[in-house]
Amino acid sequence: MSHINLKYLESMAGGDQEIIQEMKELFIAQVPEFIEKLKRYLEEEDYIELGKEAHKAKSSVLIMGMDDLAKDLKNLQLIAIAGIDKETYPDYIRKFESECLAAVKELEGESEE
Repeated sequence: MSHINLKYLESMAGGDQEIIQEMKELFIAQVPEFIEKLKRYLEEEDYIELGKEAHKAKSSVLIMGMDDLAKDLKNLQLIAIAGIDKETYPDYIRKFESECLAAVKELEGESEE
């Protein structure tokens, strides 16, 4: 099952393979950082920063065509900043982590072909 849909990225980049490759590499580099920060803000109960980080991560997953995950991050952003439904935050972060790590694997596998 594909986690990414590069059609959006390809259309944004106008088919420029160099830009597409740069965006893929940026995503691969950002994922561990996003995961680390989301988990840290959750642990520290810094929900405003958690919401801000979810917002930043949302842009990256949107570029990779991960629309459902982007919707989840938007929800997390809104509820974290509002400080509500705190019991759901770990699930959002777990889903983000597993889907993004799978997407990274997919992108890395693709670049080896």
